[in-house]
Amino acid sequence: MQRLTDRLNARLERVLPEQRLFLRSDTVTRYVRLRPLTQATALAGGGALLAWSIIATSILLMDAIGSGNLRDQAAREQANYELRLNTVAAERDRRAKEAEAAQERFAQAMEQVSDMQLALLRSEERRMELETGIESIQRTLQRSVRERDAARAQLVVQARGATDGELQPINASLRTRDAEETLDFLKDALDSTASGRDLAEHVADQYRQQAEHMAMQARLMTERNNRIFTQLEEAIELAMEPMERMFRNVNVQPQQILNAVRSGAQATPPALRPIAVSTQGTLAPDSIEMRANGVLEGLERLNRFRIGAARVPLTRPLVAGNVRQTSGFGPRRHPLTGRTRMHNGLDWAGPRGTPILATADGRVKHAGRRGGYGNLVIIEHDFGIETYYAHLNSIDVRQGQRVSRGDRIGGMGTTGASTGVHLHYEVRVGGTPVNPITYIRAGQNVF
Repeated sequence: MQRLTDRLNARLERVLPEQRLFLRSDTVTRYVRLRPLTQATALAGGGALLAWSIIATSILLMDAIGSGNLRDQAAREQANYELRLNTVAAERDRRAKEAEAAQERFAQAMEQVSDMQLALLRSEERRMELETGIESIQRTLQRSVRERDAARAQLVVQARGATDGELQPINASLRTRDAEETLDFLKDALDSTASGRDLAEHVADQYRQQAEHMAMQARLMTERNNRIFTQLEEAIELAMEPMERMFRNVNVQPQQILNAVRSGAQATPPALRPIAVSTQGTLAPDSIEMRANGVLEGLERLNRFRIGAARVPLTRPLVAGNVRQTSGFGPRRHPLTGRTRMHNGLDWAGPRGTPILATADGRVKHAGRRGGYGNLVIIEHDFGIETYYAHLNSIDVRQGQRVSRGDRIGGMGTTGASTGVHLHYEVRVGGTPVNPITYIRAGQNVF
């Protein structure tokens, strides 16, 4: 051993010559010999310590950057979802106003068409009356003409055969004059009736043209409304699809969400209530009111999904930047016992007192100390779901309290069976632990 040490010192002498460290006191001067091997060992130890410090700092920095990126990404996705929801709501309100205005214009147009049809019917009746009067006048005129001709013939006969009296020609002349005056009156009445008939036909043609124009406007308005409602229906379906997929990913059927929200205290907003316009039985399947009610039903369904999503733990229980995930869900080697055991949740490490947030609306079922969990908060949600928040340094809620998503329930700590400051987070369905990352990823696709 001594020979090996001497050889190493001899080889290192060229690079690291022997150094002497003098220690002087008031009466004595001493020195310490630093052999080349000792210097090399000190340098190697210092280099290793420096390398370990650099690597540890890099790992902490990468974890901080990674957690910050995940938080920023979740925030951006949530902002995008809220923006998309607000856009759909604004589009819904705008389309609803346009539909109401179009419905009013359509009703006015139908009223005008009805008035025109009534006026046209009256003009037709008037024309028929005039035609009947004209026929009657024509018959009377024909009869008067025949009587006049007969009177003239009789007058001629009497004029030829009369020899002794002047009275009969005079009477015949008077009758002829009366017939001619009657004939002139009938001609004037016939001309006036014909003028009235022509005027009625002209007015009827104008009404008929206006009715055709209004009918064309009504068809164009119907086509425009159809395009508007089609776009609204497609937008609602596009917004509904990720919500339904999110609930299915966490084994919650969409109908369960709708039933739970419908049975709750939340009433349907007035803006989403069905339109009740018709008072004559059911509406036609393709009517404007039916399609508008379909759009409102889709928006009301989307609103119930939004309310229901707040009752499912779909977000992370903390948002602080200086945290990192240290353990996942599944079998692992226990840090205290060294045995392989099932880890029923996720662990995040961070500074003591880091805010811990509720991941969904619910009721606090337990708030206090429990065995290896240390300070534990259990929140009971809908659909048989419970969330566990363990090893807390402080508890900010009490048993029976109602909490909402994002409410602070405590601070991160190391109480119970813990080797360091961290949060142990569990999601249980019907009392059985499930992987919380499934819920978090499902929420990231929507929020």
